[in-house]
Amino acid sequence: MYLPPLQPANNSHVYLWGEVKIHPSAAIAPGAILQAAPDSKIVIAAGVCLGMGAIINAYQGIIEIETGAILGTGVLIVGCGKIGANASIGAATTIFNTSVAAGEIIPAGSVLGDTSRQVDINAAAEIVVSEEKSPPETTASDRQTEKLDRETEIATESSPEPPSEAVQNGSQPPSPLPQQQNSSISGQDRVQQMLHTLFPHRQPLNKPHQDLE
Repeated sequence: MYLPPLQPANNSHVYLWGEVKIHPSAAIAPGAILQAAPDSKIVIAAGVCLGMGAIINAYQGIIEIETGAILGTGVLIVGCGKIGANASIGAATTIFNTSVAAGEIIPAGSVLGDTSRQVDINAAAEIVVSEEKSPPETTASDRQTEKLDRETEIATESSPEPPSEAVQNGSQPPSPLPQQQNSSISGQDRVQQMLHTLFPHRQPLNKPHQDLE
């Protein structure tokens, strides 16, 4: 948290109003303001140190600062409560109707006891869970993008394959050559030889007959 530099107090005096009881050993810097409303009281114990410009305003109760407590520059305490012994309150801290435990250290710029911004932890947890479960909202631009993607995909799938190089050049692809048939049957010569041996007067197999004269 960013804290602007605190300006030195123009008033070198300490302002006291109402029922304020200060121990003689307490140290109070210039510009401090201690005021107690009617039926309220401020009690400063021994060894307490109040920084420059500190403001303590007791209202509807007692503000008690116990032994050895230190309040930094510009600390504001309003309402009622107790600052425990040897507690340390950082500069520019606001304390409203709240007590600080003994020996506790409060960082500078803190705000304690602010009831104007209460948060229901259970309700906040339910909101977080519901946001995690709910699907993300789809905007009009997202729907348009999805539609264009689907149209592009359909057009790509339905487009014909590009013609081959032969078709593009206007020529037909060469047809495969018919398989050359073997002019001779396997083993035919051997069969002819056997027939010639067995029947020497027969004509060779598959030999065309000569016309009789």
